[in-house]
Amino acid sequence: MSKKLFIILIVFMSLCLLGIIFVQVYWIKNSFQNKEDQFHYNVRQSLIAISKDLQSKELEYYYRLYAEVADSIGQPDRSTFREIVYTNTDNVTNETFIYSSGLLEEDFKLSSNILDVNVDSINFRKFTNRKFTAKLRPGLDGTSMNTEASELTIKTLEEPSQFQLRETFKDIAKQIPIHKRVDIEELNSLIKHQLETRDLNLDYEFAIFSRGLSTKVASEDFVFDPNSPDTYSVPLFIDENRSYKYELLISFDKKQKYVFSSVVGMGILTLFLTAIIILAYYSAIQQLIRQRQISEIKTDFINNMTHEFKTPIATINLALDAMKNPMIYDNKETMQRYLKMIRDENKRMHAQVENVLRISKLEKRDLNIKKERLKLHDLIEDAITHVELIVEDRGGYIKTHFDAQKSSILANESHFTNVLVNILDNAIKYSPEAPKIDIFTENVKNNVVVKIQDQGSGMSKAALKRVFEKFYREHTGNIHNVKGHGLGLSYVKRMIDDHQGQIFVESEKGKGSTFIIKLQLIS
Repeated sequence: MSKKLFIILIVFMSLCLLGIIFVQVYWIKNSFQNKEDQFHYNVRQSLIAISKDLQSKELEYYYRLYAEVADSIGQPDRSTFREIVYTNTDNVTNETFIYSSGLLEEDFKLSSNILDVNVDSINFRKFTNRKFTAKLRPGLDGTSMNTEASELTIKTLEEPSQFQLRETFKDIAKQIPIHKRVDIEELNSLIKHQLETRDLNLDYEFAIFSRGLSTKVASEDFVFDPNSPDTYSVPLFIDENRSYKYELLISFDKKQKYVFSSVVGMGILTLFLTAIIILAYYSAIQQLIRQRQISEIKTDFINNMTHEFKTPIATINLALDAMKNPMIYDNKETMQRYLKMIRDENKRMHAQVENVLRISKLEKRDLNIKKERLKLHDLIEDAITHVELIVEDRGGYIKTHFDAQKSSILANESHFTNVLVNILDNAIKYSPEAPKIDIFTENVKNNVVVKIQDQGSGMSKAALKRVFEKFYREHTGNIHNVKGHGLGLSYVKRMIDDHQGQIFVESEKGKGSTFIIKLQLIS
């Protein structure tokens, strides 16, 4: 995959992910806003219904009160009776059905002193509807028998009379204190009923205010806050001019929690799915980048391995061709030198193959590592013998500073020696001048710490983060300027982990590197 196509793919995937996140956030925000708007609407409808119920019940109360007074004073000032009579006779059974409906209209002039208010007397009109039904059957003696009768009082008025009476009652009620007009328990029951009807099951407090001032009609914990978005109001007892004196206020302390709880389930599910998408996206991008890096690293690995195998093969071929020369064939000293050259180059190739196979076995967990009690200082001395000739040949040195009083560890002699040799070989390869290596040991609590310090070219911060990755080698412009295939330090890390130890690197470009190994002591 080309770099340009890779970047386009990343940008496209990122835009899609951002779009999904934006849509999810927008949906959650809209859902919350819709639930809040629905809550506002339901509360407003409840308050309007409560206001209408209070006014309707008050008018009904006055009508009944004046009707009872009218009944108690005797004859009305004026009365009118209108009646409709319907009859039907069945010729077969000789039964007669009679239906009678009469409307009695009675006018009374009543004083409003019955309510302890100073209002002039009012004209009160009472309507009574009387209905009568009967079936007349001929008896044996020629008489008839009445089977049904009923009487019903109605309160429905003609519109002009209804309006006049309603306004009169409103004028009378204005003179009465609000705590006598509205019962707190009844109001609370009415509020609760209206809220439950609209599925608003949450705690509330209420109060009735008169032109911004509190009245005696209020719940115990009501606190007035004019700026609170959780307090709702509705006018009470509106007159014919649409003006009013009283307001009913209701506050909800847990409104936000109630609204949020209605969308929290779907919101959490949405956020959970979005998080999965983000993780999947991150993993996919990481894998793409890693695959691209592996592709580049493998290319470098093949180039380095080809180069490292090509040189010894060419050297071996040249040595074999030279050995065919009769003059050299008879010279034993020269023959021995060529044979040693072939053996050394063969060992070099064999070591490269062993490193590759060793890493492969580690990944498959086929490598059988048996550990025993060993002295770390002895292992270090043994590892130094493998590289000291190379160091001396380049005019360098390896110095040991064994300050650890205890160095017994549980380790595999062969593999841990290889670990130390790999680190020392790395220090030698990345020392442009004569290799100068110092090895320190010390005891830290129940551990022994080994520090292998060189004065080579060092590593960049980017290289420090990836130095133990398989196939990784820091580029210096020419990938063959330092021989290797990027497997040595990967092997080191895997082996240290297998020995339940820790390894760190401290390095600065141009000032060398220090490898720090921490292992647990055994008694």
